[in-house]
Amino acid sequence: MASGDEPSGELASSLRAIGARYQELSQFPTVTHAALGAGHATSAGGQTFPLYTECSQPDLARRRRLRFSRHYSVHRSPGSAVSVSRAALSAEIHHQLLGQLSPTGQHRAVLTRCPGLGHELLEVWGSTGRSCSVDLTALGKHGEVYKEGPFACLTWSHAEKQLLYVAEKSQPRPQPLFSWDAPGAARPAEEEEEEKGEQFLYHEDWGEALSTCSMPVLCVLDIEESSVTVLEGVPEDVSPGQALWSPDDSGVVFVGWWHAPFRLGLSACSNRRSGIFYLDLSNGRCELLSAEHRAACSPRLSPDGRRLLYLEGAVGGPHRQCLQLRMITWHTRLTATVLDVVQEPTDAFAGIYTDALPPQCWAADSRRALLSTPQRSRTDLLLVDTEAATVMNLTAGLPEGCWVLLTTQWDLLVATCSAPHQPPSLVVGVLPPAGQELTLHWVRAEDAPPVPGVSWKTLTVQVPCGEQSPPPCGTRAFEAVLLSPPAGAALHPLVVCPHGGPHSVFDARWRPTTAALCQLGFAVLMVNYRGSLGFGQAGIDSLLSRVGEQDVTDTQLAAERALESEPLDRRRVALLGGSHGAFIALHLLARHPEHYQACAVRSPVTNLATLLGTSDIPDWRYAALGLPYSFERVPRAEDLAAMLLRSPIAQAPRVRAPVLLCVGARDRRVCPTQALEFYRVLRARGVPVRLLWYPEGNHALSGVETEADVFGNCARWIIRHLGQPCRAAPGQHSP
Repeated sequence: MASGDEPSGELASSLRAIGARYQELSQFPTVTHAALGAGHATSAGGQTFPLYTECSQPDLARRRRLRFSRHYSVHRSPGSAVSVSRAALSAEIHHQLLGQLSPTGQHRAVLTRCPGLGHELLEVWGSTGRSCSVDLTALGKHGEVYKEGPFACLTWSHAEKQLLYVAEKSQPRPQPLFSWDAPGAARPAEEEEEEKGEQFLYHEDWGEALSTCSMPVLCVLDIEESSVTVLEGVPEDVSPGQALWSPDDSGVVFVGWWHAPFRLGLSACSNRRSGIFYLDLSNGRCELLSAEHRAACSPRLSPDGRRLLYLEGAVGGPHRQCLQLRMITWHTRLTATVLDVVQEPTDAFAGIYTDALPPQCWAADSRRALLSTPQRSRTDLLLVDTEAATVMNLTAGLPEGCWVLLTTQWDLLVATCSAPHQPPSLVVGVLPPAGQELTLHWVRAEDAPPVPGVSWKTLTVQVPCGEQSPPPCGTRAFEAVLLSPPAGAALHPLVVCPHGGPHSVFDARWRPTTAALCQLGFAVLMVNYRGSLGFGQAGIDSLLSRVGEQDVTDTQLAAERALESEPLDRRRVALLGGSHGAFIALHLLARHPEHYQACAVRSPVTNLATLLGTSDIPDWRYAALGLPYSFERVPRAEDLAAMLLRSPIAQAPRVRAPVLLCVGARDRRVCPTQALEFYRVLRARGVPVRLLWYPEGNHALSGVETEADVFGNCARWIIRHLGQPCRAAPGQHSP
């Protein structure tokens, strides 16, 4: 499928440089989990807390992701000064699927996979060793436990006697309609006639990245009895997840997603109808605590058990939106809005756009809560006073552009911070008393120095007033994050990157791929066109019915502004994007063929009309064009015509620049044949085009080997058609 000659000596040298940059910059670990143990008093009157963290790092040699633990001691003085020291050597995590410390920090629950049999074991460990081990697979009460995604949880009861988790419902083994055994062969006596003929029955799942999630059930492990119970009482038309115990352990709070009449894709979609439920274990009664026709998730109970925070948004429309922060007073069941949807952002607050609250988000006073969320082109740490309904940005103005809160326990905050030129650092702080929060001081437990050869800034782009069909007032500005190599004698080539989604955002965080491109000598422009998260709900809504127009125009405008204001070579400009970002890139190739010399895209949307029957989120195809959606809706000719006219495939004959297409054969969100269709059109018209088909790839093209191969081929493609940049910054740091 490839076109073009084998790489010359110069391109071979570039390929080695690409591999070296990627291998070096991708090795900085990411902290994925943190938990604080119970504190111990020191002789000086302070306290020492054990801090356990889990990290993830690509292992290119073994073609898999390396998981390992790091242990620290956090020392808190009587004056609330804090220091951190390493407590043990790092250790690789083997076979562990889930882990959770108990509320007192005295026990740890671990879900492991037995390497011999492949069975799942749920174990409890303490200071004296293992106190409980149950072979869940051998019990056969349910299917596999959910390890990640929107349903997964592993939650201790407050009394530390029970564990709550979510697993796939156990299903009887389906039998073929006809018996192919030899005449007279014995058949199991318990085989039911009703189960015959269902061997190939279709079972719905929750779409992209959730293909193994079909019928989740709530499960409880009784630690003292070493017994497992699958809870009854959950409504049959609801899939439960994100469960936690009620204040007195007498019931279970969970999120339930309605799946009638059929399931729509849930990954990256906060607009699915869902609610906060309470299941009373004493009588089996299940009640809905949140609003009836809303999308609710991420319940978090305060330390005193009096308040329950959660996120809530609208059903339908944009697949990700600005959310409300809602709170239930537990004993009265009264619900109040703490923070409402923000239509137009202010300097103080732009709204909430995260898909989940931190697992431990409450301050010790059970009044204040903390969360991380995009705020324009940053991700900041916000503090919310739930009684006063006020919000404060704790990280605004700090040099790092992305702050992620990992946990809050005993008013100790554990977070990571990063920037486009700085890999993530693990930091710890003590939350000051109410009214003094801005005096918060961070101490670095693990500090990653900035990488050389990368600088960055945020550009604000104003939309001209003469634009046709103007969007709502206040949405005429957007932002882009520009990464630049060191200034040199020659101008830098530019790689323009619109993000996917489209309702997502390029925040100013560490990304090994963009840093590697910068070190190779390219400037990289990451465009947050109107419709991106972090800029108010009005900005999100402004893209509806303007997909394929406003997003494309904004990206082109950002590229032109950067070329005018920065030392960039306008004769060497490439496009790089994935999913909806690829949709924008392919549009730009057709509309501005003289501006772009190369394009590399991943999982591209090329034909909105054919996606209608192949994507796990067909509702978005209507919403994108401002058309109403219902489960019963049948496509009309005018709908399909409108979708086709907004699609890159309709303008493919105008494309002249070389195009690289990367797709995963297992993509449920954007069918890989979208790229194949576009490839065939370009191939037939003599346009240089190459298609990479990853048999096990999903929509994100995730996986250590796949991610490395995709980046290497995209960078190689851009260098091949733009030419070698004038200088490549040497790598000098390793994690």
